[in-house]
Amino acid sequence: MSHCEGQLVRLAESDRAAVPFTLNGAPSLALEGDTVLTAILTQRHALRVSDFSGEPRAGFCLIGACQDCWVRTEEGQRLRACSTLIEAGMRLVTGTSNNGRQP
Repeated sequence: MSHCEGQLVRLAESDRAAVPFTLNGAPSLALEGDTVLTAILTQRHALRVSDFSGEPRAGFCLIGACQDCWVRTEEGQRLRACSTLIEAGMRLVTGTSNNGRQP
């Protein structure tokens, strides 16, 4: 699992079991016990784009209070990425492109 493209770089605990999920249609891997936020930010530079400005967002408070970390499943269910654990087979949609960077 390469993390060279992500905002976060995993430095420890890499011996946990891999958890496969899909991110914006692409197969991805997280580690057991990761939140959705961690799973996404080890793959991309942004969690999502702001509904108001279109600017990239990466979460803010990390405890679910600010509601800046909402992402959706492919089925349309909203999830708080900072407080939801990743599960095998999750199909997540962030609304970002270009690896979460602005063009």
